[in-house]
Amino acid sequence: NVLGNDWNKAYKKSARVVGDVIGKYHPHGDLAVYDTIVRMAQPFSLRYMLVDGQGNFGSIDGD
Repeated sequence: NVLGNDWNKAYKKSARVVGDVIGKYHPHGDLAVYDTIVRMAQPFSLRYMLVDGQGNFGSIDGD
């Protein structure tokens, strides 16, 4: 785990995670990375959430 994200550590701001991902892995723009992180935190998008998000990540109705 290169970015230091663990289950027992404090939450990080999404802008920090996006910046780390762009800097180390995907230097093509931030919108695709942010949208992917949001989708991985939505319980209605994937069967098993891959990101434990804190806050609002949208709803199934698109509100």
